[in-house]
Amino acid sequence: MSSILTNTASMTALKTLQATNNALETTQSRISTGLKVQDASDNAAYWSIATTMRSDNKALSTVQDALGLGAAKSDIAYTGLNAAIDVVDQIKTKLVAAREPGVDKSKIQAELKELQGQLTSIATSSSFSGENWLSIDHDSDTVTDTDLTKEIVSSFNRDASGSVSVGTLEVNVTNVALFNANAASDGLLDVDFDIDTETVAGTKDQVSVANLDISLATITDADIDAMISGVDAAVSSMTSAAANLGATSSRIEMQNDFVGNLMDAIDRGVSALVDADMTAESTRLSALQTQQQLGIQSLSIANQGAQSILSLFR
Repeated sequence: MSSILTNTASMTALKTLQATNNALETTQSRISTGLKVQDASDNAAYWSIATTMRSDNKALSTVQDALGLGAAKSDIAYTGLNAAIDVVDQIKTKLVAAREPGVDKSKIQAELKELQGQLTSIATSSSFSGENWLSIDHDSDTVTDTDLTKEIVSSFNRDASGSVSVGTLEVNVTNVALFNANAASDGLLDVDFDIDTETVAGTKDQVSVANLDISLATITDADIDAMISGVDAAVSSMTSAAANLGATSSRIEMQNDFVGNLMDAIDRGVSALVDADMTAESTRLSALQTQQQLGIQSLSIANQGAQSILSLFR
């Protein structure tokens, strides 16, 4: 039935055109933003997951920065330790030379003093971002183990319940420090060892790599032998400390690589949830544009039906 009051065909064509326009607007938005889920209204579950994971990725980016800072501190300490080992090796060779009969020990002591000064310079200059692991200033009677442990932020974790935590790598500086200003027996080069003296029978003096002196009149060949043994022990301790720092640096590097890969994996997961398939959307756009043109033509034809009724009254 034809009616001039109600144009059913026009109403149907209009609704179809409106639906096509809405779908076209959605598709155009996806193409322009690259996202199929932009707001919670698009898909509340996926939007919530994506928002949380993006936030976690920002935290992981900060973890990478912290790992880079920790790697720098570890590398500085490792470099300083290696340089100090070379100097202590030279001290050992000077002591061996001092065992030669007739050698001027005062001349060798002058060289040793310069080498000891170089050790102090290496330790005090091996700092990064205000932290120095080779030259510390802790009183062993009052400081706690926590104060002597340096933490490097290494991870950001979220468990199944949604609770978050921060993981750290720990380095105990007492195991790598060369000097301790408040405790002479704490640093690797402050460690005392005994040498015999001739002033009082059966007594021993305590010396360290940092304060040994072969120019004293009481120094004997046996004392120098003891010094050589003590310096060699210091080299061994420093080598172990450098190896531990090297292992720490290696772990930091591996953790940094892992965090980077984890961030990439999270990005891929979020992409799978909210990114638009540009191939599919472009194909859909072409189809909707065609449907829009047809809808406009259909609406025009439906509106012409009422005009044809008026011609009957002419």
